[in-house]
Amino acid sequence: MMNTSTSLYQEVILDHNKKPRNFGPLVNASHHAVGHNPLCGDHISVSLSLDSECIDCIAFEGESCAICKASASMMTVAVKGQTREKAEILIQEFLAMATGKLDLNSPNHIGRLAVFAGVSDLPTRVKCAILPWHTLHAAFNSQASASTETNADLRPAPNGVV
Repeated sequence: MMNTSTSLYQEVILDHNKKPRNFGPLVNASHHAVGHNPLCGDHISVSLSLDSECIDCIAFEGESCAICKASASMMTVAVKGQTREKAEILIQEFLAMATGKLDLNSPNHIGRLAVFAGVSDLPTRVKCAILPWHTLHAAFNSQASASTETNADLRPAPNGVV
């Protein structure tokens, strides 16, 4: 019998895979990057528009596995309307959580994204879950692309978040 967190994880992944939020092109984006995971073939792009320092619009598109698509979908929901600074903190916390380096009992901003905490137990799927987050970080920093093979799985977190 499946435990509740595993069941919730599977439900969320399936829901966001079937009905991804903020999926499609974003016209007139101020920031854009393409992400690639050569291990499983995930290939996504993340586009966003900043209004001052707030994420006004964000979207993603591409071909990816269910975990990557669900992660990208939930990421866009979580960061839309946030400041760039808050989004960068969430990127660091998500990367730390997905790689098993974030204590979820400590104060954090993960919220509903905690359904991905179990991905750290699935080493072959970690890169699928973190690709959208690396791609968003690349877009913020005017980098054209991101890859799970060239990025460190976890950058140092700001202000000792990890």
